[in-house]
Amino acid sequence: MPRQSIVVENLSKSYDNVKAVHAINFNVDEGEIFGLIGPDGAGKTTIFRMLVTLMIPDEGKAIIEGFDSVSEYKKIRKIIGYMPGKFSLYHDLTVEENLKFYATIFGTTIQENYYLIKDIYSQIEPFRKRLAGKLSGGMKQKLALSCALIHKPSVLFLDEPTTGVDAVSRKEFWEMLKHLKEQGITILVSTPYMDEAVLCDRVALIMNGNILSIDTPQNIIDNFQEDMIAIRTENIYRLLNDLREYSQTKTAFPFGRFVHYTDKSGNVNEKEIYTYLQSKNYKHIEMNPVKANIEDCFIKLMKQ
Repeated sequence: MPRQSIVVENLSKSYDNVKAVHAINFNVDEGEIFGLIGPDGAGKTTIFRMLVTLMIPDEGKAIIEGFDSVSEYKKIRKIIGYMPGKFSLYHDLTVEENLKFYATIFGTTIQENYYLIKDIYSQIEPFRKRLAGKLSGGMKQKLALSCALIHKPSVLFLDEPTTGVDAVSRKEFWEMLKHLKEQGITILVSTPYMDEAVLCDRVALIMNGNILSIDTPQNIIDNFQEDMIAIRTENIYRLLNDLREYSQTKTAFPFGRFVHYTDKSGNVNEKEIYTYLQSKNYKHIEMNPVKANIEDCFIKLMKQ
């Protein structure tokens, strides 16, 4: 059985009268990429701030590499790397100066742990004399990750690291995470992008401070047993409203140019839906059976 790097038990946090996190529980195995997947406002950042010792929980506890996040926070801060959602490095320092600064804080040097960041830093090294505030979004992301890794942390916390960057940079970033996993680093990453969930070893789907499901992405998808069809007509916005008014509809959500539809019975009767849409004066109706993806599973769990 793998050793657990992160143990979270009944962790809760409120802001005034708003409950941001509701008694959540999860464990992250050593060397695992574990994803917290959910929309903005789901509670992901609050969870991260408690785990990296920037916030004290109201209830419950978190253990990071065997250390309690409240009573042993100083020990935790020495062994973790943290990349917050907002770029937090010094804008008026150059790339090289930022990296040297963070290495000095942790009592190390760039050279000592360069092997860990060389694949990342090689992409920003041509800009090492540029001010950090003048970098593109993708380059800021790579610099922030390099600074979070410079002291060779045991656990890496990445709070929505790919938000606001282009598709190519997102893909490159996840390739970097795979390489870091091979180095034995445990990674906890949060993201609102459902397509990134399948890149994790396991995920926790979270909504309104509650965990809806914890499993491998494939197991979550395999547990979706209902029939689903993708429907498209000449007016997708009117289609969405009409399907949600249809008496047999369980879920109807936009997905690109289509609406993904499930039926209350669990078995979709395409002929009945076609007849219903014709009664609503649709002229061009396209329907195709589709397999559920992680986003469909999230919507199903959210509705439950």
